[in-house]
Amino acid sequence: MSVSIPAPLGPAVRRFSMPSFRPRPLPVRRPRAARALLAIAALGTLPLATAARAVPLLSEIFYDAVGSDDGLSFVEIHAPAGTVLDGFTIEGVNGSGGAIGPVIALSGSVSASGLFVVADVDGSGLTAVAVFDQLANFDFQNGPDSIVLRDASGVVDAVGYGVFAPGDVFAGEGAPAVDPPAGESLARVFANVDTDDNALDFVALATPTPGSAAFAPVPEPGTGLLCAIGLAGLGAAGRRRG
Repeated sequence: MSVSIPAPLGPAVRRFSMPSFRPRPLPVRRPRAARALLAIAALGTLPLATAARAVPLLSEIFYDAVGSDDGLSFVEIHAPAGTVLDGFTIEGVNGSGGAIGPVIALSGSVSASGLFVVADVDGSGLTAVAVFDQLANFDFQNGPDSIVLRDASGVVDAVGYGVFAPGDVFAGEGAPAVDPPAGESLARVFANVDTDDNALDFVALATPTPGSAAFAPVPEPGTGLLCAIGLAGLGAAGRRRG
């Protein structure tokens, strides 16, 4: 009598069990890591798009002192330290008709503070402005008027202040800023932030602060990317260990 002996089961078990131990291919994880890297880098650079601008900005203006303005008015400019302002001019633009004046030709460079103050002088050539980098004889009017910062290429920055009636000339940006009462100055919320809207960028300061300003924090340009690379590396190492 012949007896059929079934084939050994071992190889079959090995054939069916082997795939469960094979490592899965990882083509999908690499694109995810790349997307994470780009996302983190983008988050790190977002503040740069809305913060400091490289061009000089009008940061504070004091044009209406209590009583006489003579020797008390000033215009403050923000720019990176070392910026040479030769060739720039500050111009007043009358809201009634658009006449230009006064015109101040700037000279000198921005100090380490990132601020440059042009102070008005009185009839004796003296000023009561505590901090200044340049002296000039000027008198900007109360609003509605505008003050424009120019270089050889055209308008660099501008602020209009006061209530402009139909037909008035507004030479500022966006909507006009407030026209502060006598004794108060008109200053940027942050000296290094410009949204191109005077109404949003400027506020009235009860106490003028020539040579002093608030600055919005701005991360170093490479910080976001370096952080992204580090985090992506840690993530990749963790996946390899897992």
